[in-house]
Amino acid sequence: MQVAVNQNLQEAYKNQYSFESAIWRGLGAKQKFQNILKITSGKHFNKVLEVGAGDGSILKLLSENNFAKELYAVEISESGVTQIKAKNIDSLKSVQLFNGYVLPFEDKTFDLVILTHVLEHVEHERILLREIHRVSKQLLIEVPKDYRFGAEQKLAHFLSYGHINLYTPTSLKFLLMTENFKIQRELVGLYHRDSFLFGQKSFFQKMKGNLAYFGKRLLTNTPFQYFNHKFINTITFLTEAEDKKLTIF
Repeated sequence: MQVAVNQNLQEAYKNQYSFESAIWRGLGAKQKFQNILKITSGKHFNKVLEVGAGDGSILKLLSENNFAKELYAVEISESGVTQIKAKNIDSLKSVQLFNGYVLPFEDKTFDLVILTHVLEHVEHERILLREIHRVSKQLLIEVPKDYRFGAEQKLAHFLSYGHINLYTPTSLKFLLMTENFKIQRELVGLYHRDSFLFGQKSFFQKMKGNLAYFGKRLLTNTPFQYFNHKFINTITFLTEAEDKKLTIF
């Protein structure tokens, strides 16, 4: 039986990019783009696919900076596909609406698949990862670090963002490794300072945002990795899609 995105979720995302703040999306795209450049430094790619490409903001930045010769995109939101096409991205060869799990490409078509801030929204994460493994040689994945003690008490908060999966660097690494992705590089960090100040208009709101940002910077720069990981915002991995047989008892 073919798996597809739950109909309720499909409807929720159908017009998502007609109502979201363009400024907020642009801010997020710039940060994700910078993380992509950092973690792929020194590498070169011919064909790159972005899965869950949103409104195409990241693709546009990749194209403008000659990240790859050919860019491709799939997205579950009709409004997202419309906005991607409207951007007239030079290096973009195709953008397709897809069902969230089945990628319309041959095996090992892409040098790199980009999956950034998508997996936390996916109902059947392993099914999507296996399909990405099929079409890719490498996977670049980024997720927000939402997990914290007592996260279940903030269920409404996470669901308001559509986040149904919570990760730590360790849990995401374990998930990827058990789906035959070899971790090549890893990057953890904070959201950009502008993200902490977004929407803050009064002096006291801005002061609170600055305190949160600089406080987290201190807390994520200690000699103790376990402690640092408690306060990070983003987890980024560059992986290789391996073909070795996993031993499962």
